[in-house]
Amino acid sequence: MKWIDKNLHIIPINTHIDPYKPVENAIITHGHADHAKPGHKNVLATKETIEIMKIRYGENCAENFQELKLNQKLKINDVSITFYPAGHILGSVQVLAEFKGEKINFTGDYKISKDITCTQFQPVKCHSLVTEATFGLPIFQHPNESFEINKLLKSLQLFPERPHIIGVYALGKAQRVLSLLRQQGYDNEIFIHGSLEKLCNYYQKNEIFLGKVSKVNNTIKKNYNGEIILAPPSAIKNVWSRKFDDPIISQASGWMSIKQRAKQSLVELPLIISDHADWNELTDYIKYTEAENVYVTHGREDAIVHWCTQNKIKALALSLSGRDDETEL
Repeated sequence: MKWIDKNLHIIPINTHIDPYKPVENAIITHGHADHAKPGHKNVLATKETIEIMKIRYGENCAENFQELKLNQKLKINDVSITFYPAGHILGSVQVLAEFKGEKINFTGDYKISKDITCTQFQPVKCHSLVTEATFGLPIFQHPNESFEINKLLKSLQLFPERPHIIGVYALGKAQRVLSLLRQQGYDNEIFIHGSLEKLCNYYQKNEIFLGKVSKVNNTIKKNYNGEIILAPPSAIKNVWSRKFDDPIISQASGWMSIKQRAKQSLVELPLIISDHADWNELTDYIKYTEAENVYVTHGREDAIVHWCTQNKIKALALSLSGRDDETEL
C-alpha cells in the first residue's frame, strides 16, 4: 500500500482510520472504544457513530464532525472515500478508499450474518483488503444465534427460581441479545445494569425494537427469580451481582466457544453470540473481494496470513497498536 502506511494513515489526505491517539483527521468505522477515541480535530463517520461517540465521550469529544452516508462517495483532493455497511453494530462501516484507480477496502470490525440491530453487511470488490481477524482460527465456527437463545430460554424453564445474569458489552451486544430474545417470542420485562441504559435508549430511539427494558434498582430490594438481567462482565464479578439470589451466570460472546475461557470466567451458561466474522466468513469474504493483497489488522493474524499464502494471495500482518478484542466495549 504505497499511499497508505501500516498505521492506516491515508498519506495523500493526511487522514487516519480508527487512530488510537488524537490526530488532525480521523475516519471512525464504529463506536467501540478501541476504534473510536476522543480528542481528534476532525472526524468523518456515520451519523450513528458520531452520536454514539457523543453519548460516550461528550458533545465536544472532537472539534468537528462530518457525517457520511452509506454508499455515498466523498472526494477529498484526489482520494475518494465510500462507506459500506459492516454489519458489526449500529453505524458500523467498511471504508473503501480509491486513489489513482486503486481500491483499498478497510473492513473495520464486521460480521456477515444477519442482525436486525444494524444495517446488513455489504460485500465490496477491491484490489487490496485490510481485514480484522478477531476469530481468525478454523476452530471458530459460530452457531446460529437462535440456537443459543433457545439454550437460554430452556434454562429459564428448567430453573424458574433462579435469576439469569448475562454478561454483555454495553454497545452492540446488549442490544442484539435483547433483540434476539424478542425475535424468539420472549416478551417479559428484561432488566439491565445502569451502564447499559443510555445506549439501549439510543437504539430504541433509532426504531430498533428491544421491548420493555428496565434498569436494575440499586436501592429497592426486588425478587429477580426467573428474570433475565443483562450486565457488563465486570459488574457480574463485583459486589453489584450479590443482590441476586443464586443466579445462573451466562455470557454472550464468540469467546464462549472456548470451554476453558467460559470455565475461567465462572460462566455456567455460555452463549456463543458474536458480532465478528468467524473463520468461514473471514475466508469467504477474502475470496469474494478478489483482492490481490490482504493485510490483517488485529486478531489471529498468522492463521489468516497462512491461509492466504496457501491460496496464492499475498498477505501481511499489520499488528496495529491500540486494538483490544476482549475488553468491555
